[in-house]
Amino acid sequence: MTARDVETLAEGAVNRQATGRLNVETRGQGFTEITEPVRRWVAGTGLTHGLLTAFCRHTSASLTIQENADPDVRTDLLTALDRLAPREARYVHTLEGRDDMPGHIRTMLTDVAVAIPLVGGRLALGTWQGLYLVEHRDRPQRREVVLHMMGA
Repeated sequence: MTARDVETLAEGAVNRQATGRLNVETRGQGFTEITEPVRRWVAGTGLTHGLLTAFCRHTSASLTIQENADPDVRTDLLTALDRLAPREARYVHTLEGRDDMPGHIRTMLTDVAVAIPLVGGRLALGTWQGLYLVEHRDRPQRREVVLHMMGA
């Protein structure tokens, strides 16, 4: 197969949509996997083909798709984020604590939304991929993720 050959998996009109909300309790800085509750919700929509958009409604938490097999990957990613946006840097914005501005920078680097195709009623995640909310603040937080599914 060459790069120009694309296999069509499904086609047709987009005729249904569903919107949901997932509340996530974090334990402070780190990754919280949300793949399973999102999969269950998607299955409950009855859609078989389409696109899921997940959107985090916060500026110091983000969403990412990452490896879910080896937890060392997530540890190394947090270490990298610490180097890119260190807590001990001299930020102007300190009103909400020393972990807030680094959280905003980390969110800008990792983003607040992801899109995942739905194929044959299943999220088209790879074998070792999981969907994570990444908490960038030090203390536990309650985060809200809005899910929107559209398809057929």
